[in-house]
Amino acid sequence: MKLITETSSEKLRGGYYTPEPIADFILRWGINGDKNLDILEPSCGDGVFLRQMLQLGLPYNSVTGIELDPEEAEKSDSIELGNKQIINDDFHTYCNNTHRRFDLIIGNPPYIRYQFFDTQQQVSAEDIFIKAGLKYSKLANAWVSFVVGSALLLKDHGGKMGFVLPAEILQVSYAKQLRAFLARSFNKINIISFKKLVFSDIQQEVVLLLCERDGTQKHAIDHVELMDAKDLENLDLNKLKCPRKRLDFNSNKWTFYFLEQHEIDFLENIAQQYNIPNIGKYANIEVGITTGSNNFFSVPLSVVEQYKLERYAKPLVGRSVQVSSAIFNHADWLQNKNSSAKAHLLVFPEKTLLEGEKGALTYIALGESVGIHHGYKCGIRNDWFMVPSLKISDALFIRRNNLFPRLIVNEARAFTTDTMHRVFAKPGTDVNALTASYYNSLSLAMTEVCGRSHGGGVLELMPSEAERVLLPYHFDNSHLINEIDRRFRENQSIEDILLFTNKVLLKEQYGLSLEEIRLAHSIWRKLSSRRLNRGRV
Repeated sequence: MKLITETSSEKLRGGYYTPEPIADFILRWGINGDKNLDILEPSCGDGVFLRQMLQLGLPYNSVTGIELDPEEAEKSDSIELGNKQIINDDFHTYCNNTHRRFDLIIGNPPYIRYQFFDTQQQVSAEDIFIKAGLKYSKLANAWVSFVVGSALLLKDHGGKMGFVLPAEILQVSYAKQLRAFLARSFNKINIISFKKLVFSDIQQEVVLLLCERDGTQKHAIDHVELMDAKDLENLDLNKLKCPRKRLDFNSNKWTFYFLEQHEIDFLENIAQQYNIPNIGKYANIEVGITTGSNNFFSVPLSVVEQYKLERYAKPLVGRSVQVSSAIFNHADWLQNKNSSAKAHLLVFPEKTLLEGEKGALTYIALGESVGIHHGYKCGIRNDWFMVPSLKISDALFIRRNNLFPRLIVNEARAFTTDTMHRVFAKPGTDVNALTASYYNSLSLAMTEVCGRSHGGGVLELMPSEAERVLLPYHFDNSHLINEIDRRFRENQSIEDILLFTNKVLLKEQYGLSLEEIRLAHSIWRKLSSRRLNRGRV
């Protein structure tokens, strides 16, 4: 996977190329004995796929490679394949100007953020989206436009496309319309994932996306998970010919397809069947306070006392490790305060009101001495040390979760930074009932579906994603929060807590059968275990 970072020119150019077992497999799947294919590789790099074609003696009619980097293009051009053309150009430009169409398109597109494109690349990438009838987003990475452009370059009848892509294609919001586009454009889609990281140096989870047109009106998808790339050698290609799961044209996250069809059907129908709303009906969720420098504005008691900042130090819960219960109360905050935890948020007034405040001015000068005032978020403020959006929320939703996601009543009325989301109960909603209603297997399963997983087994949700989670809310659930909180504080397992809450929330109040509850729980366990196991492999 070719990465763009802000740290080095070598990484900016990209240097993570496809392992041979993956190139070998995609080629075997794509060519499958056909001698008449016109093949395109839109980012051929130093020629891994081309060398594999030569080494394996695979048949084809013609092969074309596009590569922007001239040195890499020269390496590919030196590979002695017949009827081969290497074009030293940007793929976006090539895609928008060529009249050629191909039977098979393969490769490992670069993973480059929009802001690292030059102006012409940005324009050309947007033109590809326009041709495909899609709206271009500046949040999108280059691999998205490579996939869309490649789909446009396939021949009208038939055609295959096989790519090594970041696993975020399955779940990120900016790929939502891409998922819908692929669902409409192809009849068969197979996703192959790996329990072990293919590119361990960059901690980037990847999948193989295999797309095929067959001229029918059917649209199906399937998922295969292997231990590592070596297992591709023994994967039967016949298993990929008939994917079994119905493709969703509404572009739901493709993490759905880690499940079996009956599990997918259950999650898609349960809300309507039992009239279960989502969290967004009862609460608005926003990101936490963006300070511009959490290390500067979030401080322990020792810093408050050293600089005499008591009048500017407000209660803060800044990290998930600072709360291990369903209710964060004043006693919890005091415990954090009296430890070494950063339990204070510094809320300074405008500079004119700080005259004579020697401690505050000294601390602010300390921040300036290390350049904090030059950071983007701080730099755009009139007074860089004045943190905006100082709202205290009714509850807190952990942004990045490990064993299971957590919603917490903010009884202490503490501020929180962007490590947590702020949850504001809507009029008529009881925050205790809201929080208690969340702890059930169905809501946790939907949280896994709505969120996205990262390296190390972390589950992350953005506010809009959290608002889509199903919530079997009932006003009477407020009486459950203290019992749930007690169980958390006694370090009971989440399994034991769910045995208690599922019975009340799902069975007694919403009427789910024991079989349906067991299914919801098994779906949550399957998705969370897959995510957590990836962090251990």
